[in-house]
Amino acid sequence: MTKRVVVDPVTRIEGHLRIEADIDNGMITDAYSTGTMVRGIEIIVQNRDPRDVWAFVGRVCGVCTSMHSLVSVRAVENALNIVVPPNAEMVRNLMLGALTMQDHITHFYQLQALDWVDVMSALKADPKEAAAIAQSLSAWPKNSIGYFTDVQNTVKKYVESNKLTLFSNGYWGHPEYKLPPAVNLVALGHYLEALEIQKEIVRIQTIFGGKNPHPNFLVGGMACAINVDGPNAINIDRLSWVNQIIQQAEIFIKQVYLPDVLAIASYYPEWTKVGGGLRNYIAGGDFPMTHFGDLNSYMMKRGIVTDRNLSRVEEFDPMAMDGLVEYVNNAWYDYPQGKDVGLHPSVGETILNYTGKTPPYDYLNHDEPYSWIKTPRYKGMAMEVGPLARCIVNYAAGNEPIVDLTNRCLKKLNADTDVLYSVIGRILGRAMEATLVSEWMSDFYGQLVKNIKGGDDRMFNGFYWEPKTWPKKAQGYAVCEAPRGMVAHYVDIEDEKVKRYQMVVPTTWNGSPRDPKGQRSAFEASLIGVPVYDATAPLEIIRTIHSFDPCMACAVHLYTEDGSHIHKLDTI
Repeated sequence: MTKRVVVDPVTRIEGHLRIEADIDNGMITDAYSTGTMVRGIEIIVQNRDPRDVWAFVGRVCGVCTSMHSLVSVRAVENALNIVVPPNAEMVRNLMLGALTMQDHITHFYQLQALDWVDVMSALKADPKEAAAIAQSLSAWPKNSIGYFTDVQNTVKKYVESNKLTLFSNGYWGHPEYKLPPAVNLVALGHYLEALEIQKEIVRIQTIFGGKNPHPNFLVGGMACAINVDGPNAINIDRLSWVNQIIQQAEIFIKQVYLPDVLAIASYYPEWTKVGGGLRNYIAGGDFPMTHFGDLNSYMMKRGIVTDRNLSRVEEFDPMAMDGLVEYVNNAWYDYPQGKDVGLHPSVGETILNYTGKTPPYDYLNHDEPYSWIKTPRYKGMAMEVGPLARCIVNYAAGNEPIVDLTNRCLKKLNADTDVLYSVIGRILGRAMEATLVSEWMSDFYGQLVKNIKGGDDRMFNGFYWEPKTWPKKAQGYAVCEAPRGMVAHYVDIEDEKVKRYQMVVPTTWNGSPRDPKGQRSAFEASLIGVPVYDATAPLEIIRTIHSFDPCMACAVHLYTEDGSHIHKLDTI
């Protein structure tokens, strides 16, 4: 007998996501992903100065903070043919790299680790055994008996005082938790360590961008001056601080994060065989070593892998009108051309039309629109985006650092590349990417310092800053890589104002509803075939969806059924 399970909201993510899954004989046979809040940022930025848009779109999300601001300034620069100074490119890389490392660490420990780690089991562990296991994994200096004893005692106090807080909502004792108590304690200790390291990493964004979240960006460069001796600029002390943070992050990722992922993966071999979902992967590429748009200089390459064919990487053209299109057939939006028409983002529309039920409701009618997320496709194909997609595309492209690290990690798991197409593969892809970015950060930093030592202190190209130099009409775009996957912004500028703005974000790709052909997107496809031990405690659904690190705030925003204004922001 088929049983429908509803998880609403899916917790430990950014934003609001609803999953409905049909379970038959202990296995998921169908699934539906629903974004339950609407995104209207594209409407908000219309008729504004394009130089200001980064500040608005940056508020899409406070988790992938800075990402949309970065993509926005790049899109406007593309429209106006602005080339930023080399120092600005390296600072942007450093800020994006800091975001990527911090976000991946936070995802694994704070957002997903407790899907695999039983906190209550850790309280029964022997700290001596935990220390021995941790020391066998790496040389991390805090892997001591005293450290794990302190961790255990601290958490015990919370449990005994009924103030479990961070750990209060979990399926503790679920039979699908398979880590030994000592390994649970190791992971719990590192969970607490991650809380400290992730807040240090984002200081890089504060140093260059003035604050975090939502650091400052600037069309034409970056809003930070370089003066190695100046007290109120990027001076030698601040540069040294950046270098120190980079080294600290690299040590934690290599000695804690990646070893923990590999260790946990070894206890869950069955999860290397489920949750793969789609067979097509797309990456936009990022981290330019010369200038943005020079694809040959990207540390992370652009391309598409279809049907998991690692022998070929197909070209991705973001401006091909017959390539990337977004559908609204199963979303609460309309297009003037009709709901079954796919539009390229450069001519896309954001027209709200809620036709769903009034919450609360038991189930949505999936024969009608059922989500606030549009449905992107590339040449008719559903695609997965994210760290795993980037890993697969770059592995297939022969990007040597990624090929080498992937092969070494697969060897430790005694596995081949088939393991990548799974829930564990998705988590491993994220940890491997954090490892590589931690190494690339030294390259970005070294290039910045080399430029400064060579006498180049430029951070801003103001030649095109005055609107009188702009064409009457201009169109631009930028395709970049957020921690959760490829993000694209498209902008039309007319008479010095934004005429049209569209964003295609990671969770739009991964979390969208079915397209007119009935093809599932990544979330829905990944759940098919996943076994569920207990439908009343669907840990397996949470594990699978969390492996994508959903960020619904990028895909959806706030809406009231009667269409009333909640808050209006006036700007001078």
